[in-house]
Amino acid sequence: MTDGPFQLSRRALIAGLGATLLHPTEGSAQSSVASPRSLTLRARPTTIPLRVGQPETSIWNLLADGADSAPAFNRGDEIAVTFRNELPVPAVLNWHGLDGNSTAEPLTARPPVEPGGSDTFSVALKHAGTLMCDARLLGNGQPRPSAAWAMAVREAEPAQIDRDQMMLIEDWRLSAEGVAMPPGADAGTAAPVYSVNGKAAPDIALRRNERVRFRFINGCQRNVIALKIDNHEARVMAIDGQPAEPFLARNGQIVLAPGSRVDVFVDATAVPGSVSSITLHDGSKPQPIARLLTGTETPLRNAPLAPPPPLPSNGLPAQLDLKNALRTELSLDRSPGKQPGWIAPAGFSAAQPPAFRVKRNRTVVAALVNRATAPVTFHLHGHHFRLLDRLDDGWKPFWLDTLVIDARQTQRIAFLADSTGRWLMETMAADWAAPRLIQAYEIT
Repeated sequence: MTDGPFQLSRRALIAGLGATLLHPTEGSAQSSVASPRSLTLRARPTTIPLRVGQPETSIWNLLADGADSAPAFNRGDEIAVTFRNELPVPAVLNWHGLDGNSTAEPLTARPPVEPGGSDTFSVALKHAGTLMCDARLLGNGQPRPSAAWAMAVREAEPAQIDRDQMMLIEDWRLSAEGVAMPPGADAGTAAPVYSVNGKAAPDIALRRNERVRFRFINGCQRNVIALKIDNHEARVMAIDGQPAEPFLARNGQIVLAPGSRVDVFVDATAVPGSVSSITLHDGSKPQPIARLLTGTETPLRNAPLAPPPPLPSNGLPAQLDLKNALRTELSLDRSPGKQPGWIAPAGFSAAQPPAFRVKRNRTVVAALVNRATAPVTFHLHGHHFRLLDRLDDGWKPFWLDTLVIDARQTQRIAFLADSTGRWLMETMAADWAAPRLIQAYEIT
C-alpha cells in the first residue's frame, strides 16, 4: 500500500520547497572529547555502480581515510583536517553547514590545492547537525563530475533514536557510452541517474517500532528534489543542520535545494515483511531511489516511541535587530564576469572587493533578486539565516544556509554577522549546464 501518486511539475517542485518549510502539518550521542581529532579527506578518481549489469562509472570522489561510512563527530570537537588532492586539476574543500570557521573558508583563506598537493587546517564544530563537504567549487567544465561527502555532528544530549542513517543523494548524467558528464556543460537529453550513499537503489532494513534518524542530503549538482517515504510518517527535526520545531512533513513530502540537509525521524510502523519505497521527484517523473524493508523478527519494542522533543539548540540568536540592520540587494542573475561581482570560482581573487562589508555582531538583511526565467539556488557561507516575511515584520521559524529563489522572484533573508572574516556566497541556476558563480562578503 502506498500513499497515492507522487506527481510534481517543476514549478510545483519549487513551490513545494516553500510549502514544506512554511506550512508544516503539525544511536545515542556521545559526550564531546577534549583532544583534537584528525580527519583526512582525499579527492581522487574512482568508480561507482550506477548501471545494473554494466561496468562501474568513472567519477571523481571525496573520501575519508579509514571510514567505510560517514564518520560522526560531536559538538565541540576540534578537528585537524588534512586535504589531499589526487585529482589531475586543482581543488579546494567547500563546506555546507560549517559556521564560524573562517580559516577553513575556500579561496578566501584556503587556496586551491594543486594536483598531488595537500593542505592542513583546523575546524571547530560549534554546532551539532548534518554537514556536507565537496571539492566541486572549481568544477565548472572539468572532465568528470565530483561526488560530495557527508558528516554528522552529534548533539551533546542523546537524541531519542535507535539508529542514525546518512542518506546522501546525488545525481549523474551519463552519455550513451556510459561516461559521466560534468555539470556546467550541456548534457543533451540525458536523464539524471540517482545514487544514495554512492549506490543505486539500496535496501535499508528496519525492525518494527524502531526509530531511525534519516539525514537526507541533496548532494545533487543542480537539481531541486522532492522525497516521499511510503507507509511512514516523516517528522522533520532539523533543516540545514539547525534544529527546527518538530513537525510532520506536509503530505509526507520533503523538498530539498542542492546542498540542503533535512533530518527526519521515522518510526518503523509498517506491516512486518512489507517493502516501502523512498521515491524521488525532480519535476519530470517520480522514481524509487531506495527501499525500506520492515523485518518479521520480534519488534524492537511493543509500541512506537512517543513523539520526540525538539533537538537542543545550537545557540543561534532568538531575535534579530532588523531595525538597525545593514541592508543590501544581491541580483542573482548576473553572467560571469559582469559587475557587481558574480564570477566563476576559478577567476576569484582576494583583491576583488566584497559585495558588502559589515561590522561584527550587526544584523544583515539581504534582498535576493532573481530576474531570470529559471530558479536559482543561493548558498551563504559561514552563517545561517532567517527567511523573512514579505513585509520584513518577522521571519520563518527555522534557520537555513541554502535557499532556492523562483524565477522572477525576490526573497529577503537576515542573519547576525557574528564571525569575522571574508566569506563566500554561491549562486547557480537549476540547470545542469548552468555555471556556479561566487562573490564574497566581509565582516570586520
